[in-house]
Amino acid sequence: MAQEKKKFDKIINIRNKKASFEFEFLDTFIAGIVLRGTEIKSVREGKVSLTEAYCYFKRGELFVKQMHIAPYSMAASYNHDPVRERKLLLNKKELDKLESKFEEKGLSIVPIRIFINDKGLAKMEIALAKGKKLHDKREDIKSKDVKRELDRMRF
Repeated sequence: MAQEKKKFDKIINIRNKKASFEFEFLDTFIAGIVLRGTEIKSVREGKVSLTEAYCYFKRGELFVKQMHIAPYSMAASYNHDPVRERKLLLNKKELDKLESKFEEKGLSIVPIRIFINDKGLAKMEIALAKGKKLHDKREDIKSKDVKRELDRMRF
């Protein structure tokens, strides 16, 4: 019996590793992204950078800014702007919840990862996050070092 070949076999999972070091995640959401033209082809190739990306509200809608999607190499003339702001799609209830929490002091909305779902749509996982202090970062580094040493001793 041959395995069925799925339409979207290539797994795209682009992470923002810097975000987990800089922020403590309080709550996560999965949002759709409004993309234009050749942007989805670049996302499927994995040419996306989330390191400097952040989310903000404008007129009750959520947008992501500074997310870099590289221009599609096979496009002729109608290529997209790599760093334009893109709208995120969430339910009204989720938007209201995020906006009320976002108003609190010290909280921000950070993109964590981009992936392609089973239907072939680009989705973004975002988190309501609180910035870490310097001593929190030091504790994280210390715990990672201890874990690494324990893993080395096992082998």
